[in-house]
Formats: sequence, structure tokens, C-alpha cells
Amino acid sequence: MTVEETHLKDCYVINPQVFKDNRGYFFESFNADKFQNITGLTIDFVQDNESKSSKNVLRGLHFQIGDYEQSKLVRVVKGAVIDVCVDLRKDSPTFKQSFSIELNEDNKKQLFVPKGFAHGFVVLKDDTIINYKCDNFYHKLSERGIIFNDKDLNINWGISEGDAILSEKDIKLPTLSDYLNEK
Repeated sequence: MTVEETHLKDCYVINPQVFKDNRGYFFESFNADKFQNITGLTIDFVQDNESKSSKNVLRGLHFQIGDYEQSKLVRVVKGAVIDVCVDLRKDSPTFKQSFSIELNEDNKKQLFVPKGFAHGFVVLKDDTIINYKCDNFYHKLSERGIIFNDKDLNINWGISEGDAILSEKDIKLPTLSDYLNEK
């Protein structure tokens, strides 16, 4: 695998080496030793999550706070998404900046989202399956979010706002400014 730095501090794109033949393919989706040697980060994933979504479903922007912050390693098993993360670490040189990438079943790229980041995605194909590893357990009381269409973040989700399919919870999320002022 190769690991590429993004313009956001501690956020990486992982490109696995895929071995294909007439039987199909094989790839190592994560190797902790290689990841640590390249990034200097030690990650211990403790929870795997999977979701299946229809085209135009937008999930996010979500994160956890305090003792339950999570790093995530996100990949698409089937279909395609635009995956987005936002640096919410006030002491970071990339605070309030976002990064997006298309993850799909063909490119097999993965996005490493570090602790202190909000994360979300919009689905580009029906029946898309996403899998992500987390280095901390989900804790409902520590869950937070930022509205996907925050004007200050100005994220290009690749679809029109009116086409986005959101949960009731995600529709009611605060802006980044409102979230930061609540703290």
C-alpha cells in the first residue's frame, strides 16, 4: 500500500496494491506497521461499521468529542461516494479546512480521518456499501455534527442541495460557527 498526505494535517489517502488475475483480485486493506512507518501514527482499530445507502443519501458531518473522539479509516466496498472531512482541531494549521475525495469500488482508495475531524459522505450510486474502522467506540452522548451545507465551509458535495437525502437528525445539525459558540 502507499499512503498519500492530503493538505489537511494528519489526514491521509491510502492506495492499496491490488493483485488481479483471472480469479478476481486480492489486496491488503490495512497494515498497521506500514501505516505507522509512513505516518508516525499508531492506530488501534476497535470497531468496524458498515452502511448501505441509496444514491444521493448524504450522511454527515459527524464526529465525537472528548474521551470518545474517533479516527476512522473509510472505504467503499460497492458503489461510490464523495467522502468529506473537516479539520475541527482549533490548534491545527488546517483548522476549518476540508478535504474531499471520490472513494469507489474500482479505485479501492481509503481515507484516514484523524481524531478531531468531522466526517461525511454523499452516495453517487444506488446500493453503495461503505465500511469504516474506528479507533474508539461509539458513544451516543459524545456524538456531534455540523450541517452539511455550512456556508463558511462551502463544501462541494457533487450534487445539488435539493437532491440530497438527509436524516431528520442531520437536517437539524448546527453550523460550525454555532457549534463553536456553544462550547
